[in-house]
Amino acid sequence: MPQPERPLDDTVSMRAWFGVELRNWRKVRGLSTQALGDKVQLSKTSVERIEKAERSCTPRLAAAFDDALQAGGALKRLWRRVEDDEDRDRDADIGRVPGDRHRIGPRTPGRMAPDRRPLLESPVERRAFLAAGGMAAVALTDLAPHLAHALPRNVRPEDIEQIRSAARDHASWDNRYGGGGLARATAVGQLHWASNLLNVACPPKLEPELFTAVGVLAATLGASAFDAYEHEHAAQLFGLSVQCAERSGNWHLRARALNWRSRQATWRGSPDWGLTYAEMGLVRADRLTPRERAMLHGARARALAKMGQREATLAAIGRADDAFALARPGEDPEWMAYYDYAQHHGDTGHAAFDIALLDGQPAHLAETRLSTAIEHHTDAYVRSRSLSGTKLATLVMRRGDPQRAVTIAHRALEEIGQLRSQRAVTDVEALASASSRFARRADAAELRERIRIAVAL
Repeated sequence: MPQPERPLDDTVSMRAWFGVELRNWRKVRGLSTQALGDKVQLSKTSVERIEKAERSCTPRLAAAFDDALQAGGALKRLWRRVEDDEDRDRDADIGRVPGDRHRIGPRTPGRMAPDRRPLLESPVERRAFLAAGGMAAVALTDLAPHLAHALPRNVRPEDIEQIRSAARDHASWDNRYGGGGLARATAVGQLHWASNLLNVACPPKLEPELFTAVGVLAATLGASAFDAYEHEHAAQLFGLSVQCAERSGNWHLRARALNWRSRQATWRGSPDWGLTYAEMGLVRADRLTPRERAMLHGARARALAKMGQREATLAAIGRADDAFALARPGEDPEWMAYYDYAQHHGDTGHAAFDIALLDGQPAHLAETRLSTAIEHHTDAYVRSRSLSGTKLATLVMRRGDPQRAVTIAHRALEEIGQLRSQRAVTDVEALASASSRFARRADAAELRERIRIAVAL
């Protein structure tokens, strides 16, 4: 049975007034928090927290709420008043570091020795880091004062849980809709708030959890930036995630961040670096779960395939399969939930795709794996399914079966229409190139026109 919404008090602060007005407009339009969140690419929980003044808004998000609720500019104007009010009350001590942030609690067996160096030396350094590489979607210098006001005096377990929740919410949106759009822009503020917690006094026993949570959020946003082709920013975020992993002594997070660095380097045409990052991730592989080892061997396979090393690629795929066969339920961190049967076949299928394109190489392995990935991916992983579909259609087209390729391609294009993914666009353009020799066929011509429209949108 749904719980009644908690009454809100609009006299507490200007931000609380905004939350009350947001809820009022939502109710006038007959929308649930889930329905409104869907319209602005935000989670139900995030909408609720903004209404309760527990989470900051931004001018861009206020405008999105205003448009979605047809508020005629009322919410945009009210948010400007919130900002003006908080600017007047800005604390001159925003940058103060209240306590020693460089203590480390007792080591946990099976964890790496933590790096005791400061992660980010100052608020100025953090802002410069976060602002670099394509963060223009949100003006962090404008957002920082409001986020700083929301910082607790001491890090609490509930603060760390908020960071974890933000990472889960964003990962869900990213897997469904890709790396672009408002969802990632709003998550920037969450990361800025989370990184500011690194300068707040923290009980030693919570420090590893705090650094892990910030590292997970950084890796999640890095994956989105990678998908949106904001590559320099993505690399910085993956680097931050690695630093957080080493500071917290978390081998699992380190493996995840280095896997992303490997995949990005390979995608950008530097497979030698891709191979290096994957092999760095496999250092002390005995401390990783089977799925993590499979993921990193898959990253190795993708790098080796781009280097044209067929036998080494097949060997890496075999090692990934051997590791995955040992996986057991419940042994992985929650962020590894994505690496299931479908994802394993998709990742290794992408590596097999690259060696199948070499002259005279068989395509059966790639076709089988990509088909398995498409069949088993759920709707929670639309992007992965569509990327595998586009690769399979391209391979079938290049192998001279345009009729079958067109059928596969249309399904993938239906899903790509839901995404904001530059990686998907690049793969679709490769499909269009593969179909050019069949351009006089009616079905291929129709597909090419659909691709042209999709890429232009």
